[in-house]
Amino acid sequence: MTPKTRRNISRIIPFAVIWVLCGWVIIITEFSIIGNQAIRPETDISFTIPVLIFANIANVIVGLMVGALEVIYLEKWFAVRSLRAKIFYKFLIYLFLFLVVIIVFYPIAFSFETGKTLFGIESWNKLGRFLVSISFATTLFQLAVSLFACLVYSAVSENLGHHVFLNFFTGKYHKPKVENRVFMFLDMKSSTTIAESLGHVRYFNLLQDYYNIMSDPIIDSLGEVYQYIGDEIVVSWKLERGIQKANCIRCFFDIRDSLAAQQGKLQAAYGVEVDFKAGIHVGEVTIGEVGALKKEIVFTGDVLNTTARVQSLCSDYEADLLITGKLKDMLPPSAYTFTTKGSIALKGRNKKEELYLVGRS
Repeated sequence: MTPKTRRNISRIIPFAVIWVLCGWVIIITEFSIIGNQAIRPETDISFTIPVLIFANIANVIVGLMVGALEVIYLEKWFAVRSLRAKIFYKFLIYLFLFLVVIIVFYPIAFSFETGKTLFGIESWNKLGRFLVSISFATTLFQLAVSLFACLVYSAVSENLGHHVFLNFFTGKYHKPKVENRVFMFLDMKSSTTIAESLGHVRYFNLLQDYYNIMSDPIIDSLGEVYQYIGDEIVVSWKLERGIQKANCIRCFFDIRDSLAAQQGKLQAAYGVEVDFKAGIHVGEVTIGEVGALKKEIVFTGDVLNTTARVQSLCSDYEADLLITGKLKDMLPPSAYTFTTKGSIALKGRNKKEELYLVGRS
């Protein structure tokens, strides 16, 4: 299973959890009000153990369907749409989906309740009465509640990042923690010149395309985007993931390959050639939630300052990628070459760092 597939699955599963939890709340609320009585026996289905089991299975299936649609398709289709347009178009799509689900699952639930054959005329007559009843309107409202919760999760997760949202939700970094992490600061070359030639609107669109090109290589290398800072992106790995198979180095060259493959499209759209440089370092950071008016999960530690300074030296050494000796010593054997640039005194630091230029063998 590829890292991208695992990531998609980890993002889809919460939709099923949300759908099941909302289903429980609705069932418990309805049961506490009316008990196990069918107020409208011509359309309602009573609460029985088989029906409740089937309802939970159906909720899982529907949640997974909604999650798959959001993560794999709709997120990309509506990436450039306004929030209002997203809601409108998604409403139409999910309305169709819900109608299909109801038409498929309602006769099955009726069959579980009564023990009668699924394909009998009575099952489908009851379905017809249900579709024109107040019970159907109530069901649509219940589905809308679950859908709203899922769309809120989707929007928050998309904007904060899946891992950041889960960390906020679980309170993982509510109290500061110390971790060893690998950081890569990746900066676009000649960004100021490019921005001046394109204007801020076209430059913004270029940045969006530029970051989209980086997405798959970052996911495939098990990295996480920590920050976007203008034309600079900060990627982070937990120590084990970053050094495993030299993932942090591989990420840089995979991004380079992806950018080279898309260079023709960028040239055609913006008339510029895009390139970048990067610095990578490893060390301890303290991670925690900070902020009063706005909460963020932030990393603090000398490793961040050092990585930024290493990246800034790329121009001085005409290098595209520089890493520190500390990181090099942790990496397993790989298909990369390392050329020492000596021990360098970095700006603002007394301790020298040995730097290496990295290439592919």
